[in-house]
Amino acid sequence: MEAFPRILKLDAGGLPVEWIDWREAVSLYFTQKIAWEAGTEKIRLRGGRCRDTGLPSALEIDSIIAVRDRSHRFARGLVPPLSRRELFHRDGGLCLYCGIRMHFRDMQIEHVMPRSRGGAHEWTNVVAACEGCNRHKDNRSPEEAGLKLLALPYEPNLAEWLILANRRILSDQQAFLERLAPQRNRKLN
Repeated sequence: MEAFPRILKLDAGGLPVEWIDWREAVSLYFTQKIAWEAGTEKIRLRGGRCRDTGLPSALEIDSIIAVRDRSHRFARGLVPPLSRRELFHRDGGLCLYCGIRMHFRDMQIEHVMPRSRGGAHEWTNVVAACEGCNRHKDNRSPEEAGLKLLALPYEPNLAEWLILANRRILSDQQAFLERLAPQRNRKLN
């Protein structure tokens, strides 16, 4: 079976909520919960044949749909869960100390302020690091280890998290979410 891209679900006010699969989107269309559509890409689904006419059935669903339901209650103020995968994507697959590009399997979560010294396990205190830099820094602050961060760690907002969470994002979905993501200057020059 062909793999379809995920659909970006918004609340009726236009705030992103989550990614849904095509089956859930079809259900929302048939239960008339779609408030409006915002995508430029359509996903064409083909069904069986109509018993009465013998013609093949098809449905086009939008890549971005706003839904009339209670989804917005869960979306506001959401802090994305911190995981290796999202951290790897947030930091662009780079070690934020030496700048080398890493494979996901080689990335380590590095606490800027070590946990043993009161540093929290949260977005604003972790960066992606290679094994060499992580080992060199050890239980010290970057300054004590003679290392400089290449970019500031930050907590992604919901739009940024949705971008990170979808490996097969469509261009219209990416553009929609980027408009909601804050412009960040993370470089520390």
